[in-house]
This record gives sequence, C-alpha cells and structure tokens, in this order.
Amino acid sequence: MLLDVKSILHTPGKSLSFQFEMDLSGMEFGGRYPVSRPVAVEGSVRNTADVLELELTARTTLDAVCDRCGKAFSQEKEISYGCLLAEELQNEENDEIVVLEDGKADVGDLARTAFVLGMDTKTLCSEDCKGLCPRCGADLNLGPCSCKKEVDPRLAVLAKLLENKENE
Repeated sequence: MLLDVKSILHTPGKSLSFQFEMDLSGMEFGGRYPVSRPVAVEGSVRNTADVLELELTARTTLDAVCDRCGKAFSQEKEISYGCLLAEELQNEENDEIVVLEDGKADVGDLARTAFVLGMDTKTLCSEDCKGLCPRCGADLNLGPCSCKKEVDPRLAVLAKLLENKENE
C-alpha cells in the first residue's frame, strides 16, 4: 500500500493515519504457514519539526505449533515498527530512514518486512512447557511418563548393588 505524504511533507504538526489488511497466508515460516488470518495494520505518519515519523502496528492470530510438545494452539502476534521518512538521505548508513519515492512511502512493504522479521524463531505453548519424553514420546505436561530412568553406565555396578539390597 502506497501512502502519499506530500500533503504533510512541509507542514509541521500535521499527520496522516492509515489502516489496511495484509494477506500473508502464503508465507512459510519453519516449514509451516501460520498466518491463516489477515494481518491488520494501523499507523500514522507525523510531521514533527519537518521530520516525518512513521509508526505502525501489525497484529493477527497465528496458527502455531509448540516446538517442545508439538501441540497446536492459537497465538496472538503483534509487531510494532517505527522509522523516519525522508526525501533524500544525507547519511547513507542510517537504516532507520526510509527514502520517499515521489512523496510516497510503501507502508505495505514496511509492514510486511517488520512482521516477517518479528516472527519468533521458537514457539512455545507456554513458558513452562515440559515437552515430550525423549524415550517414549509421552507429553510431560500431562504428567510424568512411565519410562524407567536409565542408569549412567559408569554407575551401573552401584545401581545393581542398590537393587540387590532393596530385594533383600
């Protein structure tokens, strides 16, 4: 979505608001397509002392899968992004400034990039998810599994002694 900011470019104190929806359902993250619902984007561009400040928020509900236990769940996702807009760059190395093209900013592209970069690399159903037992695959969030703890081979002789003592 192109946003024309010419009307506020040289008018300090003015602002432009915008809102739109993006379809990111075709974007793959970690072999999955978690963005099945539209991503709602809203924001504004404000001229503060002849400096254009863009702020936006993108939010949706993701179809997530826990990386520890494999459980599917819904996760609210909200990304905030801000940058400055300029007609030309004085400092080539400042990546917080986006150059306007003919007085327009592609807020759709900015929102899409911010959302993709803001995606989590690890998704958990809860902070204290215990995951799955590596031996039997039981969900440890539901309770302990019935696997017998494996004894360290270096301590196997001691374990046998203890086992014999218990059987006496």
